[in-house]
Amino acid sequence: MKEIEFAIRYEPGTDELMDVFHEYPTLSCRSSACYSSETAMWRIDHVRGSEPAIEAFSDVFLDEDRCNECLDQPTCDSSREYHVLDRSPESRTIYTYRKEVHRCHSLPYFVLAHVGDGVAFESRRTDGEYRWKILYPGSEGVGELFDTIEAILRDGLSLELSHLRQSGNWDAATRTAIQLSHDQWEILSRAVDEGYYARPRNVTVAELSDQLDLPRSTVQYRLRSAEDLIVSEFVRNTL
Repeated sequence: MKEIEFAIRYEPGTDELMDVFHEYPTLSCRSSACYSSETAMWRIDHVRGSEPAIEAFSDVFLDEDRCNECLDQPTCDSSREYHVLDRSPESRTIYTYRKEVHRCHSLPYFVLAHVGDGVAFESRRTDGEYRWKILYPGSEGVGELFDTIEAILRDGLSLELSHLRQSGNWDAATRTAIQLSHDQWEILSRAVDEGYYARPRNVTVAELSDQLDLPRSTVQYRLRSAEDLIVSEFVRNTL
């Protein structure tokens, strides 16, 4: 089995959906299931963010008149339907079913055309980046695939090949991430950005609480509960 990872980066103003991620940097959308055939694609996405971010995301993502996957143009002549499986003010779980995917120049379509059947996909959208992890049987190289996708990208989009390697522990990170609350995710993201986990630490809990305008005890609790969840899931899923 081979595993590859592509990252598509969107400049502001080039895609209505990805502009929502530019506007709300802590918004994230991860797939827990994503599969495609020559004629259809179906997936389940888990979205987390602030209440305004979730509302803005839903307004764009659930619009059946636009395409959330096209790389060469903002829309395409294919049919799509969405079902919200679960909702809260700060999260959504959405099932998507797309037909006539051969009419939509999306990344899964090109991958299937290059490597054939048996492909599994993971994806994550955050902060203007749409990252795909792809698992497939066989030994096909990805140079031609990269060139094919890059050649059709519309202005403002760029493609990066992150890695090509033998498959590892598939989906463990996603299973853990979707269990984190938005508050936990926000605290962890800020802690990492500010160097809380650097050695030596570049910031203290007290300094984080001042930056976030939250009580020190709240920051400490959210960090500890998020760390407990990550460590427990890591041990359960990988050791």
